[in-house]
Amino acid sequence: MRFLTELIAWLSAAIAAPGWWALPTLVVLVGVPAVCSTPGDKRWIGVRTPGPVRLVIEAALVGVALIVPWLVFSTGVCVVTTALVIGAVVAGWPRAMWLWRAGRVA
Repeated sequence: MRFLTELIAWLSAAIAAPGWWALPTLVVLVGVPAVCSTPGDKRWIGVRTPGPVRLVIEAALVGVALIVPWLVFSTGVCVVTTALVIGAVVAGWPRAMWLWRAGRVA
């Protein structure tokens, strides 16, 4: 579900971005989460990022996935995307709490 949230953010932001701004928008939305990793969360660690910082990055993606579709898609699509994103947040709550504790196992 986390990947669906990212996909919703990427797609809606690329559509909402005017003209050539779509490419830099996608580079930021795809690149930052791909490169910034909390040790213990992923196998590949690019830029070591504290858990709370990674949580802020993911919260930004969730924000984009919740808000931007309402600017570019029909109401029915937005209701479905909002439900998916909320479901991903609920399903990912234990991981989010782990990241909040700076990525250390309690």
